[in-house]
Amino acid sequence: MDSLTQIVLGAAVGEAVLGKKVGNKAALYGAIAGTIPDLDVIAGYFVDELTAIEWHRGFSHSVVFAMLAAPVFGKLVSIIETKASRKDWTKLFFWGLFTHPLLDAFTTWGTQLFWPLDINLAFKSIFVIDPLYTLPFLILLIFALRLPKTSFKRRKLNTIGLIISSLYLMLTLAFKGIAYYQFTKALDEQQITYQAIQVRPSAFNTILWNANVKLENEFLLADYSFFDSQPIQFRSFAKNENLLGQFKKHPDILRLKKITKGWFTVSKTEKNLIVFNDLRFGLLSASPTETDFVFAYQLFNADASHLTITETPKTRGDAQKLLADLWSRILGN
Repeated sequence: MDSLTQIVLGAAVGEAVLGKKVGNKAALYGAIAGTIPDLDVIAGYFVDELTAIEWHRGFSHSVVFAMLAAPVFGKLVSIIETKASRKDWTKLFFWGLFTHPLLDAFTTWGTQLFWPLDINLAFKSIFVIDPLYTLPFLILLIFALRLPKTSFKRRKLNTIGLIISSLYLMLTLAFKGIAYYQFTKALDEQQITYQAIQVRPSAFNTILWNANVKLENEFLLADYSFFDSQPIQFRSFAKNENLLGQFKKHPDILRLKKITKGWFTVSKTEKNLIVFNDLRFGLLSASPTETDFVFAYQLFNADASHLTITETPKTRGDAQKLLADLWSRILGN
């Protein structure tokens, strides 16, 4: 999830664990604990793009990291903050470090919660930024922290925030189940035989859902809003793996294939540039004519003999276009 959401979750967890004893400092250190796992993005300044992607939400987002790091941070903080024991601070940091990847597991990207096992846990039921999850949680936490640390109402407000956020996460799973049923029903009605299907929410909401459908040599993409009145329409995107040519078995291409877990297409731009598209996060907009993907990697010119991998840059205009199309599409077709 986004940094603000992880800070709010970490602060609420810190308050629940130690707020009665140390007051707002529990929320402060909880917020810090909730931020620490995402410091793995710093690796991007020292390694190539592919390695940074492979490392993101890896070791630092695992139970192993929480168990190893919590005693260290607990010891350091107990030296400064003596109103609670080392054991208390270790407990706070463990839950702050652990709930961060647990929340991330509900997103499309997922997390390596069970590192070093090669298992990416991704329920794909909530977008990385979801105001309906974050804002009620944040408001209740703010009101709670304004009350005395021994106040029963303070603990109650914080607990309600944790309960509401947790219930909303469970609700997103139910919403995903409804969307999944609608997509598979449409595939059956249109007599489309498929190998696999992925369903995920679109940006900032859990009303509009996207689906990727894997066929033998192509992928079908579709969206569905709970307010739709028209049948689901699937768009076809050819895999085009042949465009990779001599680079089809290149080690870096194999790494990209592993990162996308096989959900990719290859395309050629008007400038003869070969692009590797990661389908897992969908298109740049909800427009029915959109062909550019959120995550895409420029590889080489069609007549080149050298492979370079550069993520396609995003612009402010891309974000504005996404939002404009998104709100219109949420209301139904």
